[in-house]
Amino acid sequence: MTAREIVAFLRKRRCARNVAGQQRYGIRSTSEQLGIPTPVLRALARAHRRDHRLALELWATGIHDARILATLIEDPRQVTRGQAERWVRDCDNWAATDALAFLLDRTDFAAAMAHRWSTRRAEFVKRTGFAIMAGMAVHRKELPDAVFLRMLPAIARAATDERNFVRKAVNWALRQIGKRNPRLRRAAMAEARRIARRDSRAARWIAADALRELGQPQENPARRKAATKRI
Repeated sequence: MTAREIVAFLRKRRCARNVAGQQRYGIRSTSEQLGIPTPVLRALARAHRRDHRLALELWATGIHDARILATLIEDPRQVTRGQAERWVRDCDNWAATDALAFLLDRTDFAAAMAHRWSTRRAEFVKRTGFAIMAGMAVHRKELPDAVFLRMLPAIARAATDERNFVRKAVNWALRQIGKRNPRLRRAAMAEARRIARRDSRAARWIAADALRELGQPQENPARRKAATKRI
């Protein structure tokens, strides 16, 4: 399918009820929004995986759903820094930023872009920076702890940003870094305790939520398997 055919396919499936549901959860785009369910987009993406040209064409349509699809189709090895800068400036809601982050966290320049965007003023650009950090913590199993330890000062600096979509991404990054392994868990909890002392409602929330989750003892997989057998 060409980009034009895909757009026609998506528009035929526009669902006003789904759009309203997305908007209730804060997914509000200033461009055309069709309310296409994620499973439909993922099924389309499987047929066009790693098609760089198609991803560029879909993003250029400006349609929210087509842009989400573009992030699923795009080849992270072919994404340039310039493209990443252009795309992040187009993001106007958290669903778009997070979809973009889960593409960019697989690029060679993911960490550099995450640090750069974590200092930006624009709300959704800044969110994308921390969403990339969270995504890297989940997806980049090969990276050393040092990569993530260097992210903790950036998280601390942004912890006083009261904007909802920023503070949630900062918290997300802190929690995911802490979940990677025991060493990073200790480092993330120590950072959370320092953040908790900041004179900021956002900082206190970020710290409390992270400590609540990271402070829970991690269940031993062998014990869980044994319990399942007993049942």
